[in-house]
Amino acid sequence: MVSGVAYNKNEARITVRRVPDRPGTAAQIFEPIFKAGIIVDMIVQNTSEDGSTDLTFTVPKADFQKSLKLVSEVAGQIGAEKVLGDENISKVSIVGVGMRNHAGVAQRMFHILAKENINIIMISTSEIKISCVIEDKYTELAVRVLHEAFELESGPTKDR
Repeated sequence: MVSGVAYNKNEARITVRRVPDRPGTAAQIFEPIFKAGIIVDMIVQNTSEDGSTDLTFTVPKADFQKSLKLVSEVAGQIGAEKVLGDENISKVSIVGVGMRNHAGVAQRMFHILAKENINIIMISTSEIKISCVIEDKYTELAVRVLHEAFELESGPTKDR
């Protein structure tokens, strides 16, 4: 079901608060980042409320300050409320082809992290991978408890 645990401590998070919810806004936010050659990893957009939404994404730590500056400029142009950033995060993932055929894998991961009082900041899933952004100070603990809980034989791998 789960064949491995991976982690990446070299990411930072950017949140654009109260983004006007209209077609093309996400494209406007990400255009200068794309033009700068910055890779965006996880993207989460909340449900629209009162005509606005929050958009959060991760970038490599090395590109954090540049990304923050670029996004802040666009945020002002589109009428977003503010831009927040956080460099003290990491991404912990469980991977496995068998996950797509088993219910409850994500819930189990979330429960394992909660049991250790590790708060999940962002979640991203695919058929074969569940990734959680957490505070970087909990990375090693999260990797260890996930590795133990899913009874994996080999050690964790560094993502990228």
